[in-house]
Formats: sequence, C-alpha cells, structure tokens
Amino acid sequence: MDWAALRKCVPVASGGIHCGQMHQLLFYLGDDVVLQFGGGTIGHPDGIQSGATANRVALESMVLARNEGRDYVGEGPEILRNAAATCGPLKAALDLWKDITFDYTSTDTPDFVELPTESN
Repeated sequence: MDWAALRKCVPVASGGIHCGQMHQLLFYLGDDVVLQFGGGTIGHPDGIQSGATANRVALESMVLARNEGRDYVGEGPEILRNAAATCGPLKAALDLWKDITFDYTSTDTPDFVELPTESN
C-alpha cells in the first residue's frame, strides 16, 4: 500500500499466538513483524527454553518452505509436523495447542452504521 509521506510501521502479533499458527502469522503479517509469543512460550509444558525453541523452529520451517516455493499456508500443519519429527519441543507444543487457529475477517471494513439525518 502506498502510504505517501507516512513512515512505515511494523505489525505486532500478540495475545494467544503459538507456534502452530506460524504459517498463518507469516502469511498475514509478512517478514517484518514482531511476534510476541508470551503464553505461547511460557506455557510450553517443558519450560520457557523449549517454548522459545519450538517457536524458532516453526518460524524457520515456514520461511524455508516459503523460500522453496511451497504452498506454506496450505501445507502449514504438515510442514510443522515434519519439523516436529526432529524437534521434541515443537512436537510437545503442537500436541499441547493442537489445531487452535485464528480465523478472522479483515478489520478494514466499516464498523459503523449510517443513521438518517433530517434535511433542512
């Protein structure tokens, strides 16, 4: 989008995100993004370090798949399962959060209703 004289901004994803959503996060928000995996890291059953590892491996797997020309959005869950075969922390995280996804509509739609006014 052409923002004219406005400076660029960086999107931030936070609140309820986890490594199982990585394909969606990368698709909707792109590469220049801040991903704040609070509970998605701290809530890992094997601790914070394992949560961070799971997030990093999930991200790297999606970026690699995308760069290889794969349909990383459509194949996202499969790509993550394949990566989890060699990464215990990612497997544990995917087992914990399973298929929790975010499916939302655009916020670029009007959220108001025009009311009739009296003509003078």
